[in-house]
Amino acid sequence: MKERPRTGTIREKQFVVEANHAIDFSDAQMPAVLSTPWLIWFLEHTAREAVLPNLDPGESTVGTDVEISHLAATIVGETVTCLARIIGVEGTQISFHLEARDSHELIARGFHKLRIIRVDRFAERIKRKTRQLSA
Repeated sequence: MKERPRTGTIREKQFVVEANHAIDFSDAQMPAVLSTPWLIWFLEHTAREAVLPNLDPGESTVGTDVEISHLAATIVGETVTCLARIIGVEGTQISFHLEARDSHELIARGFHKLRIIRVDRFAERIKRKTRQLSA
């Protein structure tokens, strides 16, 4: 880690809800709206971008905890703004408060934790698991 991420650091990221981000069970009666898994994906990537400047070459992040309340529906075509604020740093674990808003209201809030990892060690662990699965 180049330097320890600072508590209070904020990252904001916007995206437009596309048809592939919508729930997969919409129909003539159920409107196509942003799915919770996609919302979490965008929130997690916003948090990750807050930490990337602090990483050394060969380091990355993995998510370890997600606690999100999806509060309101967002239609396809709407712009969503995700916000991630670092609220704690303990060694390689970074804690975030997350929020997402569309042009009408707060649509989500919650907490997330990322861990900074060494990619080579992580890849070796995955190789061991793969070999065990193949055996």
